[in-house]
Amino acid sequence: MNAREVDNQHSRRQLSAPALYEQVAEQLRSRIYAHDLAPGAWIDEQAITAEYGISRTPLREALKVLASEGLVTLKPRRGCYVTELSEQDLDEIFPVMALLESRCALEATEKADAADLARLGEIHADLERYAADNDADHFFEANQRFHDALQELADNRWLKQLIEETRKFIKLTRRDSLNLAGRLRQSLAEHRDILAAVQQKRPNDAADLMHRHILSGRAALAKLHTSR
Repeated sequence: MNAREVDNQHSRRQLSAPALYEQVAEQLRSRIYAHDLAPGAWIDEQAITAEYGISRTPLREALKVLASEGLVTLKPRRGCYVTELSEQDLDEIFPVMALLESRCALEATEKADAADLARLGEIHADLERYAADNDADHFFEANQRFHDALQELADNRWLKQLIEETRKFIKLTRRDSLNLAGRLRQSLAEHRDILAAVQQKRPNDAADLMHRHILSGRAALAKLHTSR
């Protein structure tokens, strides 16, 4: 390999590799969703730069990205804080998500073939297993896979875009609703009904059940917050 080929290969790697600030943004995004950086928490830029071994520049660029996504709030002369959703925010976001996800369930039901239904059944089997073990973390992950699978089956890029944008804020609540006594079992029962409607090719029922399922999650959050 000659010098020009080496330079070209190096250039391709540079073009394909995410910029440092994008890598930092992804790491912080994951920590926010995991509540390692809790809602309302102040982001200690000095501590993070020391932890990641980076300068302030890529961190601040990363925070601008997260601010544009609504995951953090930049406050003049006060620093950067993880976004904390109010009860009003949740009351406004969940009905929107319910509408989007219900439409997704309807279109997925109309388009799903036997192989698709088998894959949904496999994901639901994971939900059953994790619920039996009272494993809320893995249940939450399987729940996400179930919803993602329906989104893929709907194959509607506009729905996909809107759901992904809205889900960024829903994910700020992580799996909090599953902390409410009985909610994990209730969520499992709701998934059973949705799966049955999809398998039996009842698109309108699948949409209605999904709408109720999303709003049920909001109701669980409200009860949880009231009990604290």
